Amino acid sequence: MKAAVFNIAGEEIGQVDLPADVFGIQPNKAVLHQALVRQQANARQGTHATQTRGQVSRTTAKWFRQKGTGRARHGSRSANIFVGGAVSHGPQPRSYRKSMPRQMRRLALRSALSVKAAQSSIAVLDPSDLSEPRTRVMSDLVDSVCDGRSTLVLIGERNEALEQSIRNLPHVRYLRAGYLNVRDLLAFERLLIAEDALEAVTRHLSVEGSDEGDDDDA
Repeated sequence: MKAAVFNIAGEEIGQVDLPADVFGIQPNKAVLHQALVRQQANARQGTHATQTRGQVSRTTAKWFRQKGTGRARHGSRSANIFVGGAVSHGPQPRSYRKSMPRQMRRLALRSALSVKAAQSSIAVLDPSDLSEPRTRVMSDLVDSVCDGRSTLVLIGERNEALEQSIRNLPHVRYLRAGYLNVRDLLAFERLLIAEDALEAVTRHLSVEGSDEGDDDDA
């Protein structure tokens, strides 16, 4: 499987092989879904809270006498049926965190990358010609190479010129290769990978590669 390599002007300058064990596997939809749900759950703060009857600050005096009023008996204004009272069975602070084995997380990333490759939605970028920020140049590049669709630009190391060129584009986002995750891969229609990022992703996700490091745990 091959992907076209483009320079910063949007001209095709060659092709590169995409490793089959990273970009050419049969996607595992179940693991892909599990990884996405896990990432979304781990992003939740879980700080929601409602007050129980013991937490509502209201008078503890009996509202009205027990008999003779023709009304139902009530002993507390903090009951959940009254305005200003407590909430029954309301949410309380909790952790939504989910765990997932490392091998499954990497399988999910390989599955997402394979889906992109099968859709011909991956291109490789050589950003060496970009010496200073140029938002217009980057916008023209996305329009020509990615058909103006939402694009995730994957970079290997910090590239100030490239990052500033992307920052103001509404449907383009840059991401370091070390923070590659399923949610962003599925959220954007096109994937533009810098050459150094392609090496990093291949080294990290290859079946024969090293097991050092870990994936983004968002």
